[in-house]
Amino acid sequence: MQGVAQGVLRDGTAGANARLRALVVFCHPSRTSFAAALCDAACRALRETGHEVRLRDLYAEAFNPVLNLGEWEDYLTRPEVNAARQYSHVKDLQWADALVVVYPTWYYGPPAMLKGWLERVWLPRVTFEVASTRLRRPRPLLRNIRRFVGITTSGSPWWWLRLVRDPGRSLWTRALRPVFAPGCRVVWRQLHDMNHTTPAERSQFLAKVEITMRRL
Repeated sequence: MQGVAQGVLRDGTAGANARLRALVVFCHPSRTSFAAALCDAACRALRETGHEVRLRDLYAEAFNPVLNLGEWEDYLTRPEVNAARQYSHVKDLQWADALVVVYPTWYYGPPAMLKGWLERVWLPRVTFEVASTRLRRPRPLLRNIRRFVGITTSGSPWWWLRLVRDPGRSLWTRALRPVFAPGCRVVWRQLHDMNHTTPAERSQFLAKVEITMRRL
């Protein structure tokens, strides 16, 4: 298990057209939702472009997002125990060159299940090393991730999210970005004001997502 906890490091220097190993993490309770259509479009485009895809559908897997007392107690002192509990998720995360998350924005951030996935899978010695002193930053360990794509929808219009500083987007593209490879390409695709979009606008966004994944 120690090999999983330490991570698999690659230099992230492959060209833009190289075959990628893409981990797609999908979080929505309904497989008939627009979010599911976005996930299907992203996976299809990746596969048709020749990339290898692993899909983790958190609701379909009935992923438990709750960090329990035992996990909390082991979080810093025995992180390898927590990594063993989430072995398959940790292994997929360390296998990937590209990480794609697809979800609806609820209350300005990811659904609770996806947030719990971060808390239970993105562990010390998996995605970062805890800083040795107060003034030092944690050491990043997900240097294998050289492409990140966030795909989401939100009920709020773009101007309101800008006013409140877009916490969901900032989580992925600013707060978590430092654990990825240096120079990791970060792409964000968000359909705003979802409650008032037309079928044509949703179709256009689907097409935009497909184009994005084909150019990854």
